[in-house]
Amino acid sequence: MPDQTLAVENLHLWRGERHVLRGVTFSLGRGTCLEISGANGSGKTTLLRTLCGLIYPEEGRVLWNGEDVREDLSAFHASLAYLGHEPPLKSDLTPTENLHYWLGVRRLLGKGELLAALERVGARPFCERLVRTLSAGQRRRVALAALALLPVPLWLLDEPTTNLDVQGRELVGELIAEQLARGGMVVAAVHHGLPEAVRNVTRLDLAA
Repeated sequence: MPDQTLAVENLHLWRGERHVLRGVTFSLGRGTCLEISGANGSGKTTLLRTLCGLIYPEEGRVLWNGEDVREDLSAFHASLAYLGHEPPLKSDLTPTENLHYWLGVRRLLGKGELLAALERVGARPFCERLVRTLSAGQRRRVALAALALLPVPLWLLDEPTTNLDVQGRELVGELIAEQLARGGMVVAAVHHGLPEAVRNVTRLDLAA
């Protein structure tokens, strides 16, 4: 990956009368991870959605490679993968079908590549079942397969270990570590901290 930078300058955002983001500032370069912590309602998800350009702050800027992301949101979105609380999976499709249609608008995928990614995250045994029959943890594993299939420099993750067992949380740590090792960046909102496999982490506590 070429040199990439994500910088956030003095973000302020209100929700009604509530001042949610108060002068948030940070910068990330290749191979680095930002762990965002804070109590429920402290603004973790709001910050991630602001980074994506889905919410505009009242003050401050989000810069990608030195340019305000609002200048060309489509180009910025092509450089990132966002995984929210609820994976964007269609309940009446299988995991394989979901990944084919979800990711197919961004890159060409072969069946073998899809199955290898599902195998990597432990989802191969249920990859041909309808998503509505899967547990929350199984759906989360399918979403993690999507991350593994998107060669983009920036991951924005909202509680990536939600609904996962111990092995699933370790898998998240491995995937993030691999993203950082190839020069990518990760911003993750968490309640309980990232798995031990993740190194080169800086921390931002929104409750501080």
